[in-house]
Amino acid sequence: QVRLVESGGGLVQAGDSLRLSCAASGRTFSNYIMGWFRQAPGKEREIVTAITWRSSSAYYADSVKGRFTISRDNAKNTVYLQMNSLKPEDTAVYYCAARLSTSLVVDTTQARGYAYWGQGTQVTVSS
Repeated sequence: QVRLVESGGGLVQAGDSLRLSCAASGRTFSNYIMGWFRQAPGKEREIVTAITWRSSSAYYADSVKGRFTISRDNAKNTVYLQMNSLKPEDTAVYYCAARLSTSLVVDTTQARGYAYWGQGTQVTVSS
């Protein structure tokens, strides 16, 4: 059974940094894409970034390019989201997700394409 557990959220000030972690278990993820989504109150869940486990190719939403970095540690089966220069508009619940695919070309940005989800971790950025 696939299990994704996020950690690392919290309350920070604008300009600060946070690193989120997603510990994955339950199977081998070499043929998976791991994504980070976020959902702010009253808004739809949106893609933040995604990475192919096999090649580390990555996708970033325009809103986070240059500020956020996704990475993975094979030995620990963990995906990280390093968030720098945080802004109040980054405030949301952040979710880790996984989908069986090795290509970022199709459906990477769509939440419906991801079969497995973590419980989410709150990130709050004060101005």
